[in-house]
Amino acid sequence: MTQMNITKRLALYCFGLFFLSLGVSFSIQAGLGVSPVSSLPVAVSLTTGLSVGATTVLANVLFIIVQVILNKRIEIREYTVQLIVAFLFGFFMDVTLFLVQLLPTPETIVARVLYFIISLFVLPAGLFGYIKAKLPLMPYDALTYVISERFGMKFGKAKITSDLLNVVVAGTVCLIFIQSLGSIGIGTLIAAYCNGKILGWMLANYERIFRQWVYKRESEVEA
Repeated sequence: MTQMNITKRLALYCFGLFFLSLGVSFSIQAGLGVSPVSSLPVAVSLTTGLSVGATTVLANVLFIIVQVILNKRIEIREYTVQLIVAFLFGFFMDVTLFLVQLLPTPETIVARVLYFIISLFVLPAGLFGYIKAKLPLMPYDALTYVISERFGMKFGKAKITSDLLNVVVAGTVCLIFIQSLGSIGIGTLIAAYCNGKILGWMLANYERIFRQWVYKRESEVEA
């Protein structure tokens, strides 16, 4: 693989993380419930007053600890890389939330739904770049693979399991500390269903274009 290809993948990876955080930020502003992957960080932010970026890092540290427990071993290099990615994503979360908050506050249900719909397309676009760059996963996604391997689950089932546990913990935190569901709402359920569907549509229609852009020669395109 050429240096240019690596550079392109790194760029795609960073843009993917940025748009992923941007999608989450739009869903936060919509106030209809955030996606399962961000439900815990947002819940902790609501109950502690810390920035979403800071709580994103803290939540991912927890996900690394769970990986260590399930794997029964410590992979220093792997977890260090995951932590670096978590810090980068946390930084993007604070930046994109600041940018979205510069836009008009959605005060009507129509405006809130519009913000939420934007999040439904921006977030999968970020996932597309982040996943297809094939670079280190964030702790939450890496944990899903660990759950799959540890308990012999298919990845799809492990993903549903990890998302469900994340939402339950987030909802519990909000109920205990602020007596409401906080980051959990109807939007959480819609996002859990639609994000995967929209990502699948993007992969079906744009993956070929992505491969042609990243790989210099046709022979380098992976099956």
